[in-house]
Amino acid sequence: MHRTPRLFLFAAPLAAVPGRAVAAGMPQLNVHDPLLIGQVAWGAVIFAGFYVVLSRSALPRIERVLSNRRTRIQNDLDIARRAKAESDRASAELLSTRHEAAAQARANVERIQNEARLSAETHARETAKRLEAEVANAEARIAQSREQALSSLPAIATGTAQNLVSRLIGEQDEQTVASAVKRVSA
Repeated sequence: MHRTPRLFLFAAPLAAVPGRAVAAGMPQLNVHDPLLIGQVAWGAVIFAGFYVVLSRSALPRIERVLSNRRTRIQNDLDIARRAKAESDRASAELLSTRHEAAAQARANVERIQNEARLSAETHARETAKRLEAEVANAEARIAQSREQALSSLPAIATGTAQNLVSRLIGEQDEQTVASAVKRVSA
């Protein structure tokens, strides 16, 4: 069986086309062909027509859209920059206020501690003065009571001695007992 090459099957219909189409090389680059020159001329006219139509109608709209988008993006960026600057400023102000509040709180704590210490010292001094006054009063009362006791001691001793003498001897000689008590107490 003899097989015919496949290329031959496709080349057979090309043989039926006129000689210009089957020329050697690439027929679309044959610059001597009047069909090619017409195609190039019509392509240039169509391109120029598309360019004029697009440059007059579609391109200005696209430019407006791009310009609006660019403006909107720029405005959004400006708003974002201002918001960031405002946020940074507020953050710095908050931090500064926080530091000031902490310093003021420390100063208040120190002031309150100093006031409490001074109050405690004042209270301690007042208590010490009061206690000293009470001790002095107590010592004065004790001294007074002692003086009273010592001053009444001869009378008590005399009375006791007279009772003892009268019980022991049965007689009451008040002057002898009083002089004896004075001698002993002196």
